[in-house]
Amino acid sequence: MDLFPLARPALRFVEPERAHRLTILALKLGLAPRDVAPDPSSLGIDLWGMHFPNPVGIAAGFDKNGEVPDAMLKLGLGFAEVGTVTPRPQSGNPRPRVFRLADERAVVNRLGFNNEGHDALKRRLVARRARPGIIGVNIGANKDSADRVADYEAGIAAFEGLASYFTVNISSPNTPGLRALQNRAELEGLVTRVLKARKGRTPVLLKIAPDLNDEELADIAAVACEQKLDGLIVSNTTIHREGLVSGPHAREAGGLSGRPLFALSTEVLCSMYRLTNGKIPIVGVGGVSSGADAYAKIRAGASLVQLYTALTYDGPTLVSRIKRELALLLAADGIAHLRDAVGLDAK
Repeated sequence: MDLFPLARPALRFVEPERAHRLTILALKLGLAPRDVAPDPSSLGIDLWGMHFPNPVGIAAGFDKNGEVPDAMLKLGLGFAEVGTVTPRPQSGNPRPRVFRLADERAVVNRLGFNNEGHDALKRRLVARRARPGIIGVNIGANKDSADRVADYEAGIAAFEGLASYFTVNISSPNTPGLRALQNRAELEGLVTRVLKARKGRTPVLLKIAPDLNDEELADIAAVACEQKLDGLIVSNTTIHREGLVSGPHAREAGGLSGRPLFALSTEVLCSMYRLTNGKIPIVGVGGVSSGADAYAKIRAGASLVQLYTALTYDGPTLVSRIKRELALLLAADGIAHLRDAVGLDAK
């Protein structure tokens, strides 16, 4: 039974974090719809030795503690990413810290890596180990850590063998000083240590901010290529507010996600595709709310896409709609396989 269409209007009147917890509870109880239809073969793509049945995934932040990754996959997603998780539990920033900008179909958050820590997530991933599905783990550093890079190394050690891939999150604007790890010198040291901590070949992706200048993007691309990172996620939330309609929450501190982020994040994605000569797979994130949005990300250079904010406005049936629209767009352009559309507009 799908209670989401009935519950969604009411949830908009509930404080955002509480509404999110109610959504997680509903997913735990199996109240979300299931997409049982097979994905069109045109949407499948092979990356990092894995087959993604479709390119649409849930971004980190939705399921920080790995409570419902399998429920999310049942919505029809091609993969799910849990986290951001830090070695020790932390409560994050003071509330209120999540704000809806409904007219903009956007959200501002300054959560601050609130999560239950490595041990809690590891127990859940061990419990689901025999189940199918691609589950990425997004790792971060504790706010008060004396050695943040060591926290990322600990994340690799904790979840290797459980994670389908790792995302190294150094781009959240809500942990003071974290984004400084994107500077070339710091990034080189971070990537060297993280890759050395990996015992096997679990893919390691780097999630970057959309608020970087051309020189910073070029430095990240150079490090990614030199160090042979497996992938990039472009992008995290933005601290910019250009073009936002004035409202009660438009100027709240934190990261902005949703529709206003689409153009900026897609521009940065296209730049990174060009800077890496299309040799490093990219996951496109930021403002995806339709098949056309997903297609634009793919043509800009993304092999996969992720969404989150749009789900809070449109509900879980959005996943099926995006896939349906994307398959039609590929067919209309005479493209038989998703991989053949990657980067078409960036070349």
